[in-house]
Amino acid sequence: MYVPKQFAIEDLGAAHEVMRQNSFATLVTNGASGLAATHLPILLDASRGEYGTLRAHVARANPQWRAFGASSEALAIFAGQHGYISPAWYEPGPAVPTWDYVAVHAYGRPCVIDEREAVHAFLRELTATYEAGAAAPWSVENQDPDYIEKLALAVVCFEIRIERIEAKAKLGQNRPADQRRVAEALDGLGAVELAGMIRAANGIQRA
Repeated sequence: MYVPKQFAIEDLGAAHEVMRQNSFATLVTNGASGLAATHLPILLDASRGEYGTLRAHVARANPQWRAFGASSEALAIFAGQHGYISPAWYEPGPAVPTWDYVAVHAYGRPCVIDEREAVHAFLRELTATYEAGAAAPWSVENQDPDYIEKLALAVVCFEIRIERIEAKAKLGQNRPADQRRVAEALDGLGAVELAGMIRAANGIQRA
């Protein structure tokens, strides 16, 4: 990913937060059959490794996992808030449209997790993460064990020790004179989260 310096997210904690808030990611690999991509929820364990470790699973019927291994690098793409930016929102003068967005690319080598208890532990953690806050959370522990075991055998769990991260927040940093106008225009369109991020990135108080 091309990351000009003014758009770089240099704080690892901030990059991790983007990954957590946008955990339904895209996993890209390049195997014997060429490029493959799967859209899937990915959990981040920030405590393991210099940049953290990613944990996820794919269907065993999905051939992508056969490309996993020490010699095969993978890319996990976490796409955050984004939106079209019209030059009509800028001060008068030459300008063209653009797109503001936040994204993190995490690279590493997928390693399959085969150990039965580790697989079940991950599935429990995954569902607990996304059921958090529910009035009556669904729980793996409360299901028929044979049914859960059958489903566990139908997936391939894996983890990726992150080797490098590219993190970008293109939020109008290159157009200081127009940031407030852009944020207000996005508010008017209902894109309040992106507008808030532009204000936060550029130290702008809401009018």
